[in-house]
Amino acid sequence: MSRELQLKTPLDADEVAGLRVGDVVGLSGTIFTARDMAHIRIMGLLSRGERLPEDFAGAALYHAGPVMRREGEVWHNVVIGPTTSMRMEPFSEAVLGRLGARALIGKGGMGEGTRAALRKHGGVYLAAPPGCAAVQAEAVRAVRRVHWLELGMPEAIWVMDVENWGPLVVGMDSVGGSVFKDVRESALALIPALLGRK
Repeated sequence: MSRELQLKTPLDADEVAGLRVGDVVGLSGTIFTARDMAHIRIMGLLSRGERLPEDFAGAALYHAGPVMRREGEVWHNVVIGPTTSMRMEPFSEAVLGRLGARALIGKGGMGEGTRAALRKHGGVYLAAPPGCAAVQAEAVRAVRRVHWLELGMPEAIWVMDVENWGPLVVGMDSVGGSVFKDVRESALALIPALLGRK
């Protein structure tokens, strides 16, 4: 039976380990956005042993390209909807294992590589509701920093404080559960009947 929980970042390892597929999470604290280009740059820094722009231990990493508005030296979030997370699948092992992130957040689910990495390193994938970018922006209390803006606004790493951000649904947990795997297997099991085969 699913539960509703409120979590704060940096995420506690034991709290994350207790989450299960279907649980509904509200999130408060600091989150980081990162899309394709940010992941590629992070991998380059790791491969060269260079310093990362932030400490990602216990972090919630949001696959999103926000739209921001600048007033003087202060940035304000306008909208922040999730992007398709499967594009970040090749980076999951490093993000969870080497960076120490505990939650990946996005839309559309992720694959077996991420499921294995979540199980190995004790993380979760949280599904953010698509189509609600303006509503999700209401949870953003402050934009703290931005890194690599030269990559473009959507591809930069944005550091933001959120309060009661949600609902986020646990789509993959730390014990190998995956709603995406379950749905796929259930759908494939229906194919013979749909084709008139026994």
